[in-house]
Amino acid sequence: MQYISEIDDLSDYPSIDTEVLRTFVAIADQGGFTRAGEQVNRTQSAVSMQMKRLEEDVLQRKLFERDGRQVRLTPEGQVLLGYARRILKLHSEVFNTLREPHMVGLVRIGTPDDYVMRFLPGILKQFSKAYPLIQIELHCESSTVLMQRRDLALTVISREPTKEVGELLRTERMVWAAAPCFCVDEHAALPLAISGPDCLYTQWACSALDAIGRDYRLAYHSSNVAAIQAVVNAGLAVMVSMESLVTEDLRVLGSDQGFPSLPSMNLHLLRNPLMASPITACLADYIIEGFRL
Repeated sequence: MQYISEIDDLSDYPSIDTEVLRTFVAIADQGGFTRAGEQVNRTQSAVSMQMKRLEEDVLQRKLFERDGRQVRLTPEGQVLLGYARRILKLHSEVFNTLREPHMVGLVRIGTPDDYVMRFLPGILKQFSKAYPLIQIELHCESSTVLMQRRDLALTVISREPTKEVGELLRTERMVWAAAPCFCVDEHAALPLAISGPDCLYTQWACSALDAIGRDYRLAYHSSNVAAIQAVVNAGLAVMVSMESLVTEDLRVLGSDQGFPSLPSMNLHLLRNPLMASPITACLADYIIEGFRL
């Protein structure tokens, strides 16, 4: 009975059309009625009439401070803006969920775990907002292992520039990285922290050091990127990393410190044709966009 009473109370309030809220948000974002009208495909006079009704008839609150052609939100307008964005977001999610019932299910994707920290959070956040009923199963392994699996719908892998497969996502510069406290001159044999002897990073590092006659030792080995980074952060070793993955608490080592250059790394997206579906195609689009930002 309490629930019914609450619904009855809500019916006493006037409703706000989502199109009106969309126009209101456009005005706030664009800073004026004319540019907002262009965005929502309405004339300036139609936009003005919408907002006049919203202010005077519906909310009975002043929402805008006008300064020539520019408009600013009043404190009441700022409050409405927050609610308007939330309402429009929920409105979009309802339609994505109910109008596209096929966008429900499970997708298995694979990626090396260092990409998870840099790229996946933003990609999956945006994807889950649009398609909240899709379940993501994430498998983190080396590119070599991932390429051998047949149970993954989408796979992100590292490849040498001359061995390209699938769709190119981005090209990354490879660098040497160490903690600020790491002193290169103190080590006769350079200690390296590696993911494994078969890792492409390791092969490139060893080949580059061999080419310049620099002594080194494989001091720390872990398949877990977080463990490698912990060792390097402690000042115990040097690692090879994609430049975009080097955190602020590390420094890049270059020719000034006696380190040779390294090849670039290409990141690719593989699609499993046996698992093709609207879901995987949609998620692939999000991955492509996310890796290219």
